[in-house]
Amino acid sequence: MNVENIPPEKLEAAIARLEAVKHQRHAENKLTSFRAYAKQREFFAAGKQYRERLLMAANRFGKTECGAAEMAYHLTGQYPDDWPGRRFSKPVRAWAAGVTGETTRDVVQAKLIGPPFIEAEWGTGMIPKACLVNIATARGIPGSIDTAGVRHISGGMSALQFKSFEKGREKWQGTAQEVVWLDEECPPDIYSEALTRTNETGGIVFCTFTPLAGVTEVVRRFLHEKNPDRHVTQATIDDAPHFSAEDKKRIIASYLPHEAEARVKGIPVLGSGRIFPVPEENIACDPINPIPRHWVHLGALDFGYDHPAAAVHLVWDRDADVVYITKAWRERQTTPVLHAAALKGWGKHLNWAWPRDGRRETLEGAGIPLMRQYEAQGLEMLPKHAAYDDGTPGGNVSVEAGLMDMLDRMQTGRLKVYRHLNDWFEEFRLYHRKDGKVVKEHDDLMAATRYGVMMLRFAEPLERRPAKPWRPRPGLTWMSI
Repeated sequence: MNVENIPPEKLEAAIARLEAVKHQRHAENKLTSFRAYAKQREFFAAGKQYRERLLMAANRFGKTECGAAEMAYHLTGQYPDDWPGRRFSKPVRAWAAGVTGETTRDVVQAKLIGPPFIEAEWGTGMIPKACLVNIATARGIPGSIDTAGVRHISGGMSALQFKSFEKGREKWQGTAQEVVWLDEECPPDIYSEALTRTNETGGIVFCTFTPLAGVTEVVRRFLHEKNPDRHVTQATIDDAPHFSAEDKKRIIASYLPHEAEARVKGIPVLGSGRIFPVPEENIACDPINPIPRHWVHLGALDFGYDHPAAAVHLVWDRDADVVYITKAWRERQTTPVLHAAALKGWGKHLNWAWPRDGRRETLEGAGIPLMRQYEAQGLEMLPKHAAYDDGTPGGNVSVEAGLMDMLDRMQTGRLKVYRHLNDWFEEFRLYHRKDGKVVKEHDDLMAATRYGVMMLRFAEPLERRPAKPWRPRPGLTWMSI
């Protein structure tokens, strides 16, 4: 057909129809156009190794979009060529859930299927319309779907069921599942049932939420109970490239102060308050290279076995009175021999601060105090445990004094931390009080830092001049000294 012979109005109409078809096909197959952010890909990739995963992220980061995309990939088997995560080669049985029936419908169902009340648009969510069959609506909640069949690329049929946390544990007991997606945080008994449903199949459970409820049992499970089957991905508003700098400022300003860090950085709202209510940006800094030779150095240890042992390297610019944390190390269930081997490379003549329990003897050390065990491995342990020199016997070992010293330095720009020390910042974000008392969990690097700040007076240049043999001045004898 010669396009030149078509009247302009008919050509425009034909182009409009083609554009409408193109738009419809795109709307009915969003999965093919989904492109993951770096943090979303990190979350997907963790699924290859870990059965339990949490994406703990800022508001509007794209948590639900991310969860819906992964669920659609598993249901259809239409994984992209560069998919980094877990793959199922056969149809799966899956549950997708939110807090209530209404929120499951309005958020989870909408992301997977399409607008709840517009049946003609079911198929415009992450699950391609061509794959949706046998949709059964739920009773009692208008517009909500109970189950849906999803065609799998293998030729079989995956089964998707929508659930909610409000129904209670009993409604979560039942058949085995390969995939469970929990959008928003659920009660611990619901999480336990979700995990139980996948035990038989070796399936996966993944959660996507902003931790506005604080350090709950589910959050604690991921952050504090290390397990080879468990992984947490934390994402801040800065990890969402669809926001401009102006967008970020406007969004951050809209949040209530006590919720800002949870909504902006995905950090749990903590008990009765964070110990260091200081923005990370105020203390994070890029590495200084080279470090001036006249600056002084100190290592600091927090002993541990069942809870991790931890160490930090402090560098002190005495002229400006600024302390830099340049290295951080943390390890669980290893001995002083292995600890010392890992830390000796920080500096041959590095002095090491240590806590009062370093005088304690251990069975593994055959009655030898902990600090002596480290000393025997070549670390230059200070002769006295960490304390402020206030003139009293033993010095001031007050935890509060150390914390206030650290906080004062943070607030006045006199304590900086290399921004790549992720383990240090992870503890910093979660360090908090409950009922006015410091929560002594997941605080190993914070404790080591406190000991180092207490003992800064013992910091020395890392490159010391060789010691000269002592000789008495002329006329001075050993007897007269």
